[in-house]
This record gives sequence, structure tokens and C-alpha cells, in this order.
Amino acid sequence: MSLAASYPITGNTVNCRSGPGTSYGVKKSYKKGQSVSISCQTSGTSVNGNSIWDKTSDGCYVADHYVKTGRNGYVTSKCGGGSSGGSSDSHCKKVNTAGINLIAQWEGFVASPKPDPIGLPTVGYGHLCKQKNCAEVKYKFPLSKTTAKQLLNDDLPTYTACLAKVLNSKVKLNDNQWAALTSWTFNNGCGNVATSTLVKRLNKGENPNTVASQELPKWRLAGGRVLQGLVNRRKAEIKLFKTASSKQAYPKCQ
Repeated sequence: MSLAASYPITGNTVNCRSGPGTSYGVKKSYKKGQSVSISCQTSGTSVNGNSIWDKTSDGCYVADHYVKTGRNGYVTSKCGGGSSGGSSDSHCKKVNTAGINLIAQWEGFVASPKPDPIGLPTVGYGHLCKQKNCAEVKYKFPLSKTTAKQLLNDDLPTYTACLAKVLNSKVKLNDNQWAALTSWTFNNGCGNVATSTLVKRLNKGENPNTVASQELPKWRLAGGRVLQGLVNRRKAEIKLFKTASSKQAYPKCQ
């Protein structure tokens, strides 16, 4: 039987997600004042400066920022279950210049918040707004290409972290392969990546170049329709993925 401690929710309506980050799907919600039992804690998307996420007895994750634990740090053991990536702290948190340029090219530059091709509000190079008018963005609108790149760099550790979480430690990726998969993750979201055949095949030990060449082209739909921009983006990601490099990015960053 679990001996998890219970703590009250402080936010009005707090989402409990399938993984430790805002890109994961919502499994349920908690109301303000409701007590939740925390079985373990882990790191994930930073919410108001707090990157700790609490796994509840319901099997989903809530941002620790919205749970009154009485501490700023960990109050219980770190989560070690699930599909746990092989090296969540030693992988490359960001991507190389080729990866940054690829993501920026295919996301396109947006100086002020506006809907993307399927109606989601974005700004900069693909930053998906989490609050009305992208109020969470610390840079002044309209963004310059420089501040947009800074925002992109701020966003990327969330996606490299969730990618590392679902890959096992037997998978070896160089910096170009890592950048290409981070671009794919940034584009499709952590939840979709976690359940993908691509990740399952990599974790089985299949040849990474073969897996990327066969699986990435399948990710060409947005809003239920094929977008030529996504077809082209996947081709660019495969090209980068298959570009040789001796610099390792996962499971350990060189």
C-alpha cells in the first residue's frame, strides 16, 4: 500500500497530465483546496520558476507550483518508474546550430501572437501560447528575430527533456540526430512522441537511420490533412538526422 502524503491544490483548476510537462495530454483536473496524494516527484516543464512535477495517486502529473507542499524543493522520492529515459540529466538540453536553424526555418518567424495554420496561437519560432496573448513570454512584442531565437532556446529544454524521458539508455544519438528528433518533438508534442512507433523502434535497438527514414515521413498531418510544409520538414529532418557527426548528444552530451 502506498504511504504517499497528501497536499492541497492551490490553483483554481489544475490539470493532471500524462507526463511531467505542459505538452502532455490532460488526464483529469483538480479543484482548488482538493487534497492530492503524491507518490513521487520528477523534473519537467518549468512553471513560474518551479520545474518539479508531482505524480499523484491517480497516476498523472501536476505542476508542483500548484501544490502546497510547504517546501520549494522535493518532499518525497524521485520517480523511477515508467519508461524512464536512460540519462535525464546528462543528455544535451539544447540542440546544435543546425537544429536551431532547421526549427526556425520550418516554424517561420511571427513577431506578435497570431494563429498558426491549424488555428493555434503562436509567436516567435513556434512558441505555443500558454496564456492569453502569450502573456508568459518575457520578451517584448513585437519580437525581433534575435529575441525569437532566445525564446526558442528557452523552450527547447522542455522538448529535449521529454524526448530523453522516453528513450532508453541503449539508444545512442549524435548531435544531428538529436537535433532532428527534437525538431520533430517540438512540432508534434511530447505526448505524441511518447507513444510513437519511432520511439518504440529505437528502444528496441533498431538502426536509427532506418527508423528515422521510415517513421518521420508518417508525421505529415495537421488538423487531419496532409500539409506539404510538414512533408518538406520531415525530409529536412531526415537529411539532418543522417548527416554524420562524431559528437554524442544522447544519452550523454559531449
